[in-house]
Amino acid sequence: MAKNSYKWIDNWGNRERSEKSISGWAHPGMATTATGNIVTCDSGESLILVFNQDGKLLDSWNGNFSDAHGITISKEGSSEVLWIADNGSKRQPGHQYDYAPEAKSESGRVFKSAFGGEELMELPMPPHEAYKTSKYSPTSVVINDSGNGDIWVADGYGASLVHRFSSDGRYVQTIDGSTGAGLFSCPHGIAIDYRKPEPELYVADRANARVQVFDLDGNFKRSFGSDFLTTPSGFAFSNDLAIISELRSRLAVVDINDNLINYLFPNPDAPSMDGWPNETTESGTLQRPSSLEPKKFNSPHGMTVDNSGNIYVAEWLIGGRFTKLSIEDNIPN
Repeated sequence: MAKNSYKWIDNWGNRERSEKSISGWAHPGMATTATGNIVTCDSGESLILVFNQDGKLLDSWNGNFSDAHGITISKEGSSEVLWIADNGSKRQPGHQYDYAPEAKSESGRVFKSAFGGEELMELPMPPHEAYKTSKYSPTSVVINDSGNGDIWVADGYGASLVHRFSSDGRYVQTIDGSTGAGLFSCPHGIAIDYRKPEPELYVADRANARVQVFDLDGNFKRSFGSDFLTTPSGFAFSNDLAIISELRSRLAVVDINDNLINYLFPNPDAPSMDGWPNETTESGTLQRPSSLEPKKFNSPHGMTVDNSGNIYVAEWLIGGRFTKLSIEDNIPN
């Protein structure tokens, strides 16, 4: 299969920002509307942001969340709605890599809202025994829009479980990886892959450096990536390609048979830098890394694609960074 070539567009989504926004530790998801607009968030200010494909801010509103860590767009009738997985806590530079003390007891939530911010539904906390000893810290949500409307939620930062709810918000089941390749460890991102006749649920089993694949009844099908992935965090699909964001400074492009095609804009030196994904100052505090440069990823996190195959990436670091990868021509293998 030919490789796609991408042009790196730096400072995509650039806009006037407050000090709170600039100093906040970005940790956002991303999604694409039917009309091709890009939805993400400003983690510093808890703002939902809507951009056009050129990076012009079209709309924004305050959200009732700590962080819109996972964002999914779903069709309801003639309208679209947002689903947000709020992990319930936010890193602050003053606490280094630990969350603020109060975050240890704060659970997150998953909710549906209209564009503009009106909340329409909140999922219940899953009634699973793991939450007797663990907080609920959901990181990703996806809707089975082509089928029964089931809602799948990944609790990547809490009990390392994936939960299934019915379209009306009723809890259905939990999978933990034990009947698959092994127990999940930080199932950070989930997505439904519609590239094949039978849709499949992809789980980014990040701390295990693999992807586990299930059918939409939660039955294990296969696992892949342990030989070429390090930190799979999220997914986007474009034609026959799957793009996987890897927190450790690259994107991986995978074909329909789960084979690696290539990496996009890798920066293997970044994760070994002192204070990564940020930078440690002489006084021991953290600041935005001074080593950021075009054509080198630092910490890809949220990601989406548009209908033309262009890729949009939000990185995990103080102040954040949005980048567009504009698809060009194919390069023969």
